[in-house]
Amino acid sequence: MTTIADRLAALIRIPSVSTLYETDGTDTFERAVATLAELYPLMHQKLELERIGNLGLLFRWAGSDSSLANHPLVLMAHLDVVPVDLADPWTYPPFDGTIADAKVWGRGALDDKGPLVVICEAVESLLASGFTPVRDVLLSFGGDEEIFGAGAELIADTIRQRGITPYLVLDEGGAIVDAPLKWVKVPAAMVGVGEKGIMTVVLSTQAEPGHSSAPEAMTAVSRIGLAVSKLTASTFPVHLPSATITMLKCFIPHTSGAIHTALTQMVKSPALTGQILARMGGEPAAMARTTVAATMIEGGTAPNVLPSSARAVLNVRIAIGETTDSALARIKHKVGDPKIDVAMAQGSEPSPESPTDNEQFAAIRAAVEATYPGVITAPYVMMAATDGRHFHRFCDAVYRFAPLAMNAAQRATLHGIDEWVEIDSLERGQAFHEHLIRSVASAM
Repeated sequence: MTTIADRLAALIRIPSVSTLYETDGTDTFERAVATLAELYPLMHQKLELERIGNLGLLFRWAGSDSSLANHPLVLMAHLDVVPVDLADPWTYPPFDGTIADAKVWGRGALDDKGPLVVICEAVESLLASGFTPVRDVLLSFGGDEEIFGAGAELIADTIRQRGITPYLVLDEGGAIVDAPLKWVKVPAAMVGVGEKGIMTVVLSTQAEPGHSSAPEAMTAVSRIGLAVSKLTASTFPVHLPSATITMLKCFIPHTSGAIHTALTQMVKSPALTGQILARMGGEPAAMARTTVAATMIEGGTAPNVLPSSARAVLNVRIAIGETTDSALARIKHKVGDPKIDVAMAQGSEPSPESPTDNEQFAAIRAAVEATYPGVITAPYVMMAATDGRHFHRFCDAVYRFAPLAMNAAQRATLHGIDEWVEIDSLERGQAFHEHLIRSVASAM
């Protein structure tokens, strides 16, 4: 008899790397879709499946109360994964789906085939038990999340055009962590209530080419280099989202001593808290402001030739409360060089914050308590982008949480080496979704 671990391993063995679609086509995605049908026959027999675009799957589990059809529970995940450098020293081959040491190993175990499987397991189990939801349940599975593709966006647009406003949307995001902050050791279910925007900015300049033995005072490369050097950590002002203060409040009852005192004072002064986090650098600083990082720089064709052009690529993560336009304007101002073109190549606005004092967040908290006893539930703002952002345009209750345990070492494997998930966590993740579906999809 196959187990949840076997079924996840089967999906991992399909290398559905979205960056390869343009060159190799979508055959691996179609293999994953076909395998999904084999693994979860009841889900495919009893739910309506609609293909949205080339890379979107929308399942509808019809509820018994038609008056609730326009306010469904939406559970999201994606089938694509990021590439693997085969020269990297994986303990087990990344696409072998090895089951060892009570874990499932391979690319996608955590991001995002593991979270997808626990949704499917819950639905299959509930169908087998004869459960019928009162409220519609929609499963939105995309195939190009890792390349910011249009799969989930088309699904969201389709749902919106049909006049549907989801009651609750739950996508990947936070997880069960043992230490949400380095100095806060509290087992917590971190639920993303919003996410930063993301923008790719290109700095480019032109110059007269020539021999490097007689350079001008400012070459194309040095001009770009100077521009990048101006974009420091303090380029953007501190802009602390309210969810961060709510998060810290959740931790206070579970801390003691100096940490308890510090958190108590921090929540009393959000402005000061923002400054403290910003000065800490790294992840704490990213919680408190828009960040800009130069990720690519290029220019020149030979060691002794002055290049005619140079460019740098910036990755910008935009804090809630700012926009792509305001971020672009600030970068232009900081660069302050009319000979440098500053242009947005790609951009997505930050999402608003979903509330934490509503029935939907309470339902997520109750499902956590039922499946991970002793774990608290706390909100936060995600710094990465998810497919869930497409639903924020017409739904107020969009949350980002995968009900899997991920310690710091595991989180480092996301998009990295030796990705794995514990089988116990998969089983708890299934139980989480069964609890959530029963509570939300049975509510009148």
